[in-house]
Amino acid sequence: MMEYKGYIANVEFDDDAGVFYGEVINLRDVITFEGTSVAELREAFVESVEDYLTFCAERGENPEKPFSGKFSVRLDPELHRQITLQARLTNKSLNSWVSERLKEAIAT
Repeated sequence: MMEYKGYIANVEFDDDAGVFYGEVINLRDVITFEGTSVAELREAFVESVEDYLTFCAERGENPEKPFSGKFSVRLDPELHRQITLQARLTNKSLNSWVSERLKEAIAT
């Protein structure tokens, strides 16, 4: 993986073509790049992100943010009720309670 300005890219190598190629994975918009060396790949990644940001600015659009901090989840109503009760019993908002549980889940 590579990261630049919060944009994260997954990179693979095509042995037949002898080229590294990557794609930004934390956007709905498509940003791709390639290079024949690690240095060339890094440079192409930065250029692709910068081109995307310039393109958005020229169109007067805000670039898509890699992570907005919003996370919507559909739940069974009974599960929704249960976790809301757990949050209230610990004097926490539902968002805080769920955020803590998710942090615990990735820490293990």
